[in-house]
Amino acid sequence: MNEFRTIVGIPDFPWKNGYGKSSVFMGSCFTENIGGRMQDQKYNVDLNPFGILYNPASVANSIRILLEGKVFSSGNLVMNDGLWHSFNHHSRFSSANMEETLGKINNRIKFSAAFIKTADFLFITFGTAWVYELKDSGEIVSNCHKIPAKKFRRYRLSVDEIVQEYCRLLEDIWGINANIKVIFTVSPIRHWKDGAMGNQLSKATLLLAVNRIIEVFGAGTCGYFPSFEIVMDELRDYRFYAEDMFHLSKTANDYIWERFEAALIDKESQEMGAEIAKIRKAFSHRPFNPHTKEHLRFLYISMEKARELDSCHPYINLKLEIDYFNEQIEEISGNTNLSG
Repeated sequence: MNEFRTIVGIPDFPWKNGYGKSSVFMGSCFTENIGGRMQDQKYNVDLNPFGILYNPASVANSIRILLEGKVFSSGNLVMNDGLWHSFNHHSRFSSANMEETLGKINNRIKFSAAFIKTADFLFITFGTAWVYELKDSGEIVSNCHKIPAKKFRRYRLSVDEIVQEYCRLLEDIWGINANIKVIFTVSPIRHWKDGAMGNQLSKATLLLAVNRIIEVFGAGTCGYFPSFEIVMDELRDYRFYAEDMFHLSKTANDYIWERFEAALIDKESQEMGAEIAKIRKAFSHRPFNPHTKEHLRFLYISMEKARELDSCHPYINLKLEIDYFNEQIEEISGNTNLSG
């Protein structure tokens, strides 16, 4: 029977992720969708330690900062609109107090620099080949922080520039962590600043660069997950986009997660992840009337399941959820007027 769509094939990866493994996710907001899903299901994940990064140069610069264990000082910050910013970081690190900004930045770098040295996987998502370079210093920035455009030169990275940078970078990464596997993705989210052609040229640049990088090193150490192709060639419909017509809908993100999980996560972890997703859903549930016998039973069942998973699997930490269920049970049990 005709499927009425083309199914994008995903290569068999020679290694699988799962509980007991650790993963670093860096890149565009698409990274937040997949990495955030793994984080929510209690996988050991370090997600975007610099915040969202869109272009390959910014991702590479950020990884180098981690490899070097760089410590930021006042000279690495800029003041704009009453806030201290880092050109290497998302605005979530910014604040009105310089020491607070430096504290957030350096604490996160210290954690992530140690994490990447023992991580099993590094997932890198490229969003755009377009970059902003500070005219005064020649530095490619990760975030302009609303500083006037006249301070920057905007241009598109070439395939060769990306390939050369990542060939050097991957060698440096493996020099520190010889066993880490690197998975590239290209974000299916469209960047429309330069129109349809500009977006296509940008994505084509990224795709060609990733293909050449993998050709250099081979499939034994790095690979490619085709999230871009799944959206462009398999979903192919504005039904799978959010209202802005550029970002993906929840349905699209759910489907890509299913394909990602099937391709890169071992079966046992998939089953465990499904159970943890139920616990997380119970944790997020807010009933209209919590003071019922039915809801109390629901809390008891959820807490016992969470305790079982937490005690049987040393790589999973469900303390937050267990404490919440226990607090709710104590509060509701103290109510002598339970209904239902």
